[in-house]
Amino acid sequence: MSTNRPNVIVFFTDQQRADTTGVHGSKLGLTPNFDRLATQGTHLANAFTCQPVCAPARSCLQTGLHATATGVWCNGQTMKPGLRTLAHHFNDAGYHTAYMGKWHLAHPGRGIVPREMQGGYQSWLAANTLEFTSDAYQTRLWDEDGRAHDLPGYRVDAITDAAIRYIDQRSRAETPFFLFVSYIEPHHQNHRDDYPAPTGYEERYADAALPPDLRALTGSAPQHWPGYCGMIKRLDEALGRMLDALKSLGQLDNTVVLYTSDHGNHFKTRNREYKRSCHDASIRIPAAISGPGFNGGGRLEQLVSLVDLPATLLDAAGIAPPAEMHGRSVLPLAQKTAADWRDNMFVQISEDITGRAIRTQRWKYSVRSPATTAEGRPLIAAAAETYADEYLYDLMADPWELTNLAGLDSYREITADLRRRLSARMVEAGETAPQFIDAPVRPGGQRVPEQPPPAS
Repeated sequence: MSTNRPNVIVFFTDQQRADTTGVHGSKLGLTPNFDRLATQGTHLANAFTCQPVCAPARSCLQTGLHATATGVWCNGQTMKPGLRTLAHHFNDAGYHTAYMGKWHLAHPGRGIVPREMQGGYQSWLAANTLEFTSDAYQTRLWDEDGRAHDLPGYRVDAITDAAIRYIDQRSRAETPFFLFVSYIEPHHQNHRDDYPAPTGYEERYADAALPPDLRALTGSAPQHWPGYCGMIKRLDEALGRMLDALKSLGQLDNTVVLYTSDHGNHFKTRNREYKRSCHDASIRIPAAISGPGFNGGGRLEQLVSLVDLPATLLDAAGIAPPAEMHGRSVLPLAQKTAADWRDNMFVQISEDITGRAIRTQRWKYSVRSPATTAEGRPLIAAAAETYADEYLYDLMADPWELTNLAGLDSYREITADLRRRLSARMVEAGETAPQFIDAPVRPGGQRVPEQPPPAS
């Protein structure tokens, strides 16, 4: 195979918190392969999703655009006609492109994805919403022609086996490949709301320590944390198997591997679901890249968005990222040639609320639309003209976001500055500059501990 252009693989998990990894401080030993990839390659230590919901985040990662620009600002929508995906760009550059696993960008239907909705990928083995059409030991995927394939083994292994077969096949070809492997784990199994780890794995983590936010706010973590950890352990083993396959085929040194996730998981501590909030448990994601251009890049502290990763993957392959992408390549950061980098991260939030957030190294500021339906429920829309203050956190003093400072008069100047920066990011993403409503004033500097939401 030609070695002047690297192969590119995306190893994409679903709903994985960054702090499940060793390089983010976990003592559970769940991710030795990810930790090695991050240590030997480039660790994006401050990586965040730009939209903490499955389908919107996936549309951003496929296009390099924010969700309001892709047309997929909540689940159950399809991307705007004519949008170019990663597959289109890699196809044009002479790559063979393949997609495996969960797609979640076709509508309607949970299983078969029509050919015209497969994002331009040449090879296809996927399901639209894999969490509904499969189970831990029942994996059915459909190929590009709509034929069903039942794959044996635990679901992570079934998809990994298919990916390794593809890598083996393409290693003998003359052209490089772009492979996107999209796992459902460690997302919950929707139809019964649990986290099905491989047999015997949940028991390993029955007494595993909870992160501080989950200890303080509880949510569903006491029930679900052991299975969640077991799923992540098997994912990491799958990553190791894939890297071993590349090594045995002589392709490891010529393959860029990105490991990341679509969003995190707050275990029903911030709302009645698992994500869809501004909190780091919901938006902070694991992210590391290895391979040509990234090996030896070290730990990067800059704030990186999921929307930056498409430009990064194209740049890694020598393909110029299109100007219309909202994100920027992190390759210059890894190679220590970047002159500057933004100092904040922008998040669009949907489905549970219509919200927006900005995060700096120290501060988190989040707003939500006060609009309601005739029944008094939050009005969910792509965007709003007016937003009300919801959360303000000092991440230096309160890294687990347990004390909401919104409305305290001693933080008025900080709030005003963050508003200006949030408004600028919204306009940059194609939105209109909004009006803001102050949070109810609370005098003095006292901090009121945040309480978990009521049980659903």
